[in-house]
Amino acid sequence: MKKSILTILIALLSTAILMGVGSREIRGKVTLGKGQPLAGVTIIEKGTKNSTLTNDNGDYKITVSDKTKELEFIYIGRLIVTEKIGNRTVINVNISDRTMRVEKELDITSELVQTSPTIANRNIRESKKIMSYDYTGSTGYAPATYSDVYQQNYNTEGYATIHENGYKSVHNNPLSTFSIDVDRASYANVRRFLNQGARPPIDAVRIEEMVNYFKYNYPEPEGEHPFSVYTEVATCPWNDDHYLMHIGLKGVEIDKTELPPSNLVFLLDVSGSMNSPNKLPLLKSAFTMLVNELRPQDRVAIVVYAGAAGLVLESTPGNQKEKILEAIERLEAGGSTAGGAGLNLAYKVAMDNFSENGNNRIILATDGDFNIGSSSNAEMERLIEKKREQGVFMTVLGFGMGNYKDDKMEIIADKGNGNYAYIDNIQEARKVLVGEFGGTLFTIAKDVKFQIEFNPEHIKSYRLIGYENRLLNDEDFNDDKKDAGEMGAGHTVTALYELVPVDAETAVPSIDPLKYQPQRNIRKKKELTNKELLTIKLRYKQPEGTISTLMEKAFAGPVVDFDKASENLRFSAAVAGFGMILRESEHIGNYSIDNIIEMAKNSKGNDEEGYRSEFIRLARTARDMYFAQK
Repeated sequence: MKKSILTILIALLSTAILMGVGSREIRGKVTLGKGQPLAGVTIIEKGTKNSTLTNDNGDYKITVSDKTKELEFIYIGRLIVTEKIGNRTVINVNISDRTMRVEKELDITSELVQTSPTIANRNIRESKKIMSYDYTGSTGYAPATYSDVYQQNYNTEGYATIHENGYKSVHNNPLSTFSIDVDRASYANVRRFLNQGARPPIDAVRIEEMVNYFKYNYPEPEGEHPFSVYTEVATCPWNDDHYLMHIGLKGVEIDKTELPPSNLVFLLDVSGSMNSPNKLPLLKSAFTMLVNELRPQDRVAIVVYAGAAGLVLESTPGNQKEKILEAIERLEAGGSTAGGAGLNLAYKVAMDNFSENGNNRIILATDGDFNIGSSSNAEMERLIEKKREQGVFMTVLGFGMGNYKDDKMEIIADKGNGNYAYIDNIQEARKVLVGEFGGTLFTIAKDVKFQIEFNPEHIKSYRLIGYENRLLNDEDFNDDKKDAGEMGAGHTVTALYELVPVDAETAVPSIDPLKYQPQRNIRKKKELTNKELLTIKLRYKQPEGTISTLMEKAFAGPVVDFDKASENLRFSAAVAGFGMILRESEHIGNYSIDNIIEMAKNSKGNDEEGYRSEFIRLARTARDMYFAQK
């Protein structure tokens, strides 16, 4: 008898296992308004990482544990609908029918909710009006509701606050120390605003990135160092009593065929916020151009993230272009944005395929609107700082508008040993990923720091133009543990200082006399011929190095009239002046945008690619829109 009971129990258990006891499949449809299918909704088994997305017909299916009691429905990364499962195997959700109930259920402290319930519900009501938008791009989803609502009603673009550098007294602050910055994102972003007839936010204007967008005619590196140093000083165009100093670095050029093999991981944002013509479709076009530049020795893996992160292409040789391009073309947008999970997976894939003597790099493409997991700026900074010591570099490519998170992407690039560009059109994609292929993807020096020591016999005070978020403590210059900027093959880096000579009448920032420190005796005026105004020092590490190398170069003059300065100095001054006008800088004085345009026209030089001519056009556009009366 006992044997018979045991046999029956075993049979029942086997049947239960075969029937899948312990889990069950739930199906359903998500609709909007009067039953219109809603694609790209993320459905999550509550308390787990198990998730799925609705398809073009709004349908979904998900296998969940019998112990799971609730499903979470996430729409446009902002709205959570929680459904109790009970005994149901079919759960349909209509967003608009439950608007009022959703408002009560929203947990506004959740990291998934970035707006108030009122705004979330208003998003839904507005999206009903524009669901008929006929978008025939390659994402596979017809409604572009998320981006349209954002652009029309809820501009949540994020920019880090910049407090413009003021003058420093050489007597009290003889050293100026900062990290280099090869990012160019700000210029392309400013261009996007002006081309759309809008004035860019002040904090979107980072003058050093605008200046560094352009190439300058610097000498090629010679000797042991991977870059050359160029220095020039002229009278300042917007203040005749001051000098303008131009410092330039030029990285060594490396022929593409001689570059080391690349282990690349494309980390691509395919969340709902990317469902817009200037986001995922542009991203696909940009990465198609990059794939066509790859060599057989290069390898590419593709990681995507929306509600969760996943590997859609294992590391694949660069000569299997058709396979890589097919994986890119299949990408579709939908769901919320788990940026932290995507970064973690991308670093894991990069390390799994690490090339000891090659270039290991993650290329992140996103609008930066992370809203699941590690999403705050502080969290992202800590995450990246932990990972950067693994020897994997980072390139960040920004896309889109309306919900664009510039501050977050700048942190990822700066803290992740990387560079950052904004892609506003296909021409910019070609510039960054084809024309500047080596500089974008191959690092020749990392942790590059400037330190300038000014001679108080000649310079009374100084002001670094831009680089506000790259300033370092003077002690950081010799500290090899302090992170700084990276420089790519063929890149140029430019910095400008406004200098106040000792005989200028400009007031100098001062402090009370020090009680315990000896006071320096400073001569009021001295001939500049063959006398050092300042000394430039640089520190850098090899891409895989941990100990820095020191470079040093003194500058003794001469100081030339601005009209006799090189095109390098004059054009960079025009770009910096334009940035100061856009930022409403107090230091630009009465210098007008017409002065900027004239200066740029006279220093355009050889403009093969037309970028300098485009700058002149943008300055004229800004003048006509905003500065005509002034």
